Amino acid sequence: MAQKLWEKGFSMNEKIERFTVGRDREMDLYLARYDVLGSMAHVRMLATIGLIGEDELPVILRELKAIYAMCERGEFVIEPGVEDVHSQVELMLTQKIGDLGKKIHSGRSRNDQVLVDLRLFARAELRKLVDNIEVLFNSLLKRSEASKDVLMPGYTHLQVAMPSSFGLWFGCYAESLADDMLFLLAAYRMTNRNPLGSAAGYGSSFPLNRQMTTDLLGFDSMDYNVVYAQMGRGKTERNTAWSMGSVAATLSKLAFDACLFNSQNFGFVRLPDDCTTGSSIMPHKKNPDVFELIRGKCNLIQALPQQITLIMNNLPTGYFRDLQMIKEVFLPAFAMLGDCIEMTTYIIEKMEIRRDILDDKIYDAIFSVEEVNRLAAQGMPFRDAYKKVGREIADGTFVPDKNIRHTHEGSTGNLCNDRIAAMMKNIINEFHFERIDDAEKNLLA
Repeated sequence: MAQKLWEKGFSMNEKIERFTVGRDREMDLYLARYDVLGSMAHVRMLATIGLIGEDELPVILRELKAIYAMCERGEFVIEPGVEDVHSQVELMLTQKIGDLGKKIHSGRSRNDQVLVDLRLFARAELRKLVDNIEVLFNSLLKRSEASKDVLMPGYTHLQVAMPSSFGLWFGCYAESLADDMLFLLAAYRMTNRNPLGSAAGYGSSFPLNRQMTTDLLGFDSMDYNVVYAQMGRGKTERNTAWSMGSVAATLSKLAFDACLFNSQNFGFVRLPDDCTTGSSIMPHKKNPDVFELIRGKCNLIQALPQQITLIMNNLPTGYFRDLQMIKEVFLPAFAMLGDCIEMTTYIIEKMEIRRDILDDKIYDAIFSVEEVNRLAAQGMPFRDAYKKVGREIADGTFVPDKNIRHTHEGSTGNLCNDRIAAMMKNIINEFHFERIDDAEKNLLA
């Protein structure tokens, strides 16, 4: 039986309905468990203001918990003819408990329902990203410490420049992820605010207790102004997408480095065999397909904020159906980025590094700055030392001293990985995920 929350007794044109619904049924499956959580908090609040009886509340909660369990088992479906997840949950309730199930919509609109669903979904997905990034971060720092004395060329303009190290290379991406985590934290804080109770964007004549639903759902605070709560549709997704794009940019750059360093012309690293593919005609090929796909997928994710912006940027105050389209690009992006992080972690942990790169004479000139600095430290003016070493390189008489003695913070001899680790730990601690755990545990109890 068809079910629409806005049903008024007339039928829509079939093609119009298909066009307006779009991929909502498919996308709403991402939101099902969160729609149930939002409804559980909402009905508990309705019971405190007399819109649901004390004897009715346990009946509704029992069925909502049963639906939640179905979501957890992957058994929840949106039936043919049912418009969206909100309609499906209400239909399932009314099938089980009759008209009592229809009471759950009092004091809210589909607008604030989908808002709270998206907030709950996004904060849960951000948490998964934080957990996965922390694993990759730790792998990078571990590799950095283990290879801190293994030198490699550093480049500017793709020209050999100065000595670097694998300790610096692995470590730089770890610190980059720590900065990315700041963006995720900002997105999380903006996401973790309760829009429920804003209804269609103009509040409700019912005496709703919005602070109660805020606490029940483990939100840090609420979107206080009900009009602004509705303006958050799209803005929340865009800001979250920017944070995801920051992580994606780090992964994309790392992937490019790895592809370059894995090529025969460089030969700095060797990727795991099970992460490469071959050629149909060239038996020697071991292509870095995984990192190439990571690079491509991460570039798509970096485009996500612009996609969202272009959907929402010329909309005035209030809800418009355009916003529905954001779900199609936003919801699946978390899994895509999560896969990229997991694949990167796997390869980083198994990647082999070459330890004798700078023994090749082609890299002798890379030590020129070390020699210039040594002469300057002995009293020769820097510009004179620069010219002297330059002439020796041109004449072919330059003999490098390959003993690198960098000691300042963040250099080859002083990576400061302990400080980078402490910085990341401090950022992660600011998410306070335990508050959500406690709230959801109490809600489902």
